[in-house]
Amino acid sequence: MSLPKIIQLPKILDPRGNLTYLQNKDQVPFNINRVFWIYDVPGGEKRGGHAYKSQCEIIVALSGSFDVVIFDGKKTKKYHLNRSYIGLYLQARVWRHIENFSTNSVSLHLSDSVYNDDDYLWDKSNFHIK
Repeated sequence: MSLPKIIQLPKILDPRGNLTYLQNKDQVPFNINRVFWIYDVPGGEKRGGHAYKSQCEIIVALSGSFDVVIFDGKKTKKYHLNRSYIGLYLQARVWRHIENFSTNSVSLHLSDSVYNDDDYLWDKSNFHIK
């Protein structure tokens, strides 16, 4: 297991509005097989609260801000995401939840796997690094 990694995405500045993009193999260290986003999170709510057995993902704050709290089985670390050109790369077996969503925030998730309920680890009390 590797530690989470901040990925700097390209940022093209333009007086008409900035542009950021991502491409497989250039900024994303895996083939993208699923994309989803989380939005309209009520104040004080948390999302996530799980790890994946084999799935990797990148999380980007497309709008607003939020905190991604990770636990690797030994220690906890918080990442504040608030820029649409910054991604947080999480490999498998990293526990995560997302909290402190600002108003109108949108979190974009890029995954190397299609949805598979059997890939989720939901019981943090039994969570450990293999």
